[in-house]
Amino acid sequence: MRRYAHTTSLLLLICVIFHLVVSEIPSDQRNTMINLYNLLQNNTSQPPLPWNINRDPCSWKGVTCNSDNSSITRFSIQSFSLSNLDFLPVLCQINSLESIDLSDNHLSYIPSGFMTGCGNFRGLKELNFSRNRLSGSLPNFDGFLKLESLDLSHNSLSETISLQMDGLVSLKILNLGNNQFSGFVPTHLGKSMILERLGLNSNHFVGKIPEEIANYSNLTSIYLSSNDLSGSIPDRFRELLNLQVLFLSSNSLSGGIPQFLSCIKTLRRFAANQNSFSGVIPTGITTFLRNIDLSYNQLNGSIPSDLLSEPNLRTVDLSDNSLEGSVPENISSSLVRLRLGNNRLNGTIPSSSFGSLQNLTYLELDNNSLGGPIPPELGFCNSLALLNLAMNQLTGLLPVELGNLSHLQELKLQANNLDGVIPEALSQLTRLEVLDISNNSFTGRIPDSLVFMGNLTKLVLSNNLLSRSIPHFPPRVSVDTAGNTDLVHPTKPSPTVHPTKPSPWPTQKTKKTLSGLLVAVIGAGNLFVISIGAFVVLSIYKKDAEVQSDEHISQPQVAPGNILTPNNVHRSNIDDPRLLPPTNPIVAGNIVLVATMAFTCLHPEPRFRPSMLRVSQELISRRKALAAPLCTVSLWDLWNRKMDFVHQPNEQVTNAQV
Repeated sequence: MRRYAHTTSLLLLICVIFHLVVSEIPSDQRNTMINLYNLLQNNTSQPPLPWNINRDPCSWKGVTCNSDNSSITRFSIQSFSLSNLDFLPVLCQINSLESIDLSDNHLSYIPSGFMTGCGNFRGLKELNFSRNRLSGSLPNFDGFLKLESLDLSHNSLSETISLQMDGLVSLKILNLGNNQFSGFVPTHLGKSMILERLGLNSNHFVGKIPEEIANYSNLTSIYLSSNDLSGSIPDRFRELLNLQVLFLSSNSLSGGIPQFLSCIKTLRRFAANQNSFSGVIPTGITTFLRNIDLSYNQLNGSIPSDLLSEPNLRTVDLSDNSLEGSVPENISSSLVRLRLGNNRLNGTIPSSSFGSLQNLTYLELDNNSLGGPIPPELGFCNSLALLNLAMNQLTGLLPVELGNLSHLQELKLQANNLDGVIPEALSQLTRLEVLDISNNSFTGRIPDSLVFMGNLTKLVLSNNLLSRSIPHFPPRVSVDTAGNTDLVHPTKPSPTVHPTKPSPWPTQKTKKTLSGLLVAVIGAGNLFVISIGAFVVLSIYKKDAEVQSDEHISQPQVAPGNILTPNNVHRSNIDDPRLLPPTNPIVAGNIVLVATMAFTCLHPEPRFRPSMLRVSQELISRRKALAAPLCTVSLWDLWNRKMDFVHQPNEQVTNAQV
């Protein structure tokens, strides 16, 4: 038994050794790979290739061998900034290659040595030169008889395409998108007519879509977007019974949307947006579709009642047309995006279907003529991230159920006829970033709870009937309250609150003290002076304050209005609390000097404003120490320039005059 075990172990060892010996790639391929290694090391601005020439090339990154490691079948060097072309003809010495991927490099053209060398391969099936810097005309690919996939997208190839690919008898996938090809859409795309995917998008092709494309009956995807094509969709496209994707966006196509598209049972994605299609949308067009985009056309008539009801439908975009009538009531629960904005739709927002739209993330019905109340059922669309009902004729109260939309990021309800109070429930929208309810008739107070919405960055409440005081929003929130005449502006305003009628000038001497200055102004004539002042103030503060190393000093902000800070506001309430007040009398004097210059530059009478020469003279003149402590200076003193300065010894006490 022991002898049998030893014999078995010996046989296994011999098999392993034999496998290692016979599985090694041929010496000529190994030598070629070492030669490639030496060429590529000097061919890139990136770090050296992660290849170990002491190991079997089959273990090198980007190199794949067949199952027994006896030959190299795939070569893939992506994103390595390759620019020198010397290695390409050498690569063609590995005649067992089935796939070559050199995408995302800096190659400027395909040398003839590569085309003749690799063109003789009997097994090469995939060739990828996408995302390089190829220019000039398309090479001739006659010799690549087994090539099934050719990707030259995202380059700068130009001129016309005629017969360069007619010899690709095995071609199934062709991607020439994002180049600069011109002329007509090519129709000689392989004599065997077995093409499955055609990408010609983002070029400069002109003329009509050729009917001959329908000769390639195996086509599953056609990408012709972003060209200069005109005419209508060829009627022969009804013969493409395997078609799954048809993208025709951003052209000058016209005519109607063909009815036969509803008969192609395999069609899943259809995009014809940004064209000049007109007429009505045919019924049944979404029977098999998952995505449809017909936006930015000239379509009219009503939306077919069955268009939104198909169970497989995911996204529908019919925005920016001239569609009329009402929003269909039957809406599929699988819908993720629905965009019907900028049309002529009327009636009310259907409430019956929205309670079951748990997958809906985008709902845009803006700029129509929809009336009636906002359905409370919208509050059950739990996945909504964007709800845009702006610029309609909606009436009534804002449903508190909208507070249930925990994923909502943008809520746009501006320019309607909504009224009542702003619901406290909106503060439950913890992910909300933009809230615009301007140009309505909301009344009452602004809920204090809105202040605690952690992601809110933009709040537009302008042109309503709101009253009472404005809550103190954090600086990150841009708040627009213009047009609410009964609002009381806060005594501690956010720097980004835009009051309707700010008080431009102090009217009484405040008993509150001043520990610094922040003035927000508007007006091109004063901007340069205030910029100088802000720079000087910040520079002085920086020298006289200790700031924690992990904190960021807030920058001065400019807001509409003359002076944002009200008369009775203590300056310390709007100072950056991380900056210590200055203690040096000369530093304090410099701050007051800049502040008085700023106020003087804002004088309503131009003749009392200082010239730029005077301002520059004051800035470079000998600094004066403030006679009294800075804490005793008020805004009234700054406005009327009543501060006393002390010159250097032997000089008299003077009043500040700019």
